[in-house]
Amino acid sequence: MLPEVTGARVRTWAEYVAAGGHLVDGMAEPYPTVPDSPAFWLYTSGTTGTPKGAMHRHGSLRDTAETYARDVLAIGPDDVTFSVAKFFFAYGLGNTLTFPFSVGASTILDRSRPSPAGTLRVLRENRPTLFFAGPTYYAALLSAGLPADAFTGVRGCVSAGEAFPAALFERFTTTFGVEMLDGIGSTEMLHIFISGRPGRTRAGTTGEVVAGYEAKIVDDDGLPVPDGTPGNLYVKGSSAATGYWSRMDVTRRVFQGDWVRTGDTYVRSTDGYYSSLGRTDDIIKAGGIWVSPTEVEERLRAHPNVNQVVVVSVPDEEGLDKPVACVVVTPGAVVGTEDLVAWCREGLAAYKRPRHVLVFDEMPTTATGKLQRFRIRELAIERLGGAAKPDLTPITGSPA
Repeated sequence: MLPEVTGARVRTWAEYVAAGGHLVDGMAEPYPTVPDSPAFWLYTSGTTGTPKGAMHRHGSLRDTAETYARDVLAIGPDDVTFSVAKFFFAYGLGNTLTFPFSVGASTILDRSRPSPAGTLRVLRENRPTLFFAGPTYYAALLSAGLPADAFTGVRGCVSAGEAFPAALFERFTTTFGVEMLDGIGSTEMLHIFISGRPGRTRAGTTGEVVAGYEAKIVDDDGLPVPDGTPGNLYVKGSSAATGYWSRMDVTRRVFQGDWVRTGDTYVRSTDGYYSSLGRTDDIIKAGGIWVSPTEVEERLRAHPNVNQVVVVSVPDEEGLDKPVACVVVTPGAVVGTEDLVAWCREGLAAYKRPRHVLVFDEMPTTATGKLQRFRIRELAIERLGGAAKPDLTPITGSPA
């Protein structure tokens, strides 16, 4: 029985085929594509500026299904996928279309705007086995107070788009009793290339390299750095885009031979786990010492009255960059900025503490739900008049 859809005409597949049957004989032969034939463009989400059109080959779709979907998810025909990210984005495209299609699995389409209530309805009514979202949305699900059994039947939650904070990772998995597989992917690589694996995830890390890909961490001169040393993350794999449409200069900076510069600063452990320190352009040099926003954010997220945080650099009166924390406070909570600064001082070196704390009702995000860090930085600079000066005004969380 087909559902009633207001304002839309619904046809069965048989009716659809029959309606165009008379056109079949007159159709031209399809173009004989090969794996390297141009297939489609996908635009980057714009977290760091103007979106760019990444040009992908036909073979890239198959490659992601045969790497991440097979190696990490072990997706099979009995799985049911549900992706908060819609399938017109790189992340959602694999989750909703190519991965389930590659093995004959099922997928759930929900046209409504993502919301915790809507997600709970899908979880209850459709019982997905694989659930895909980003850290910001997982935090929203926690804040919404979903019942502890909401993810019953889900064998794995997947996160991508941003680094998954360790504190949030622990709270989510403890609350809902479901395994979380964090990963890093990109529009340029089409899907995830470093990921946590079932049975051996590690909170605070992105995980291990997915089969079919290679990764390296290099310094600013392009030389490999030893394990435990931060550097620029590069990745290599057959799903890489061929470049950006009509953006030759940035194409040459990002696509370097077989390697793709991700724009992320990472560190690798001796046993092969990769950890994000943030976007390379977001790393702050305060007092002549490099500060990772991710480390400061992790400390602030551990505070019981902080719901969300982004640390950005804002120049002080001398033009020197200083870390500034932009926070969303837990609904109904009251906390002084001096308390948050002291909280950071207790768990971090003094030079890493934020020089200022700004409160927001919500953070600006991209269409894919990722935090728009460059816009948050613009708002912070605007609020501070261009200078990061200490302010100890109490802040109050917006009511739920």
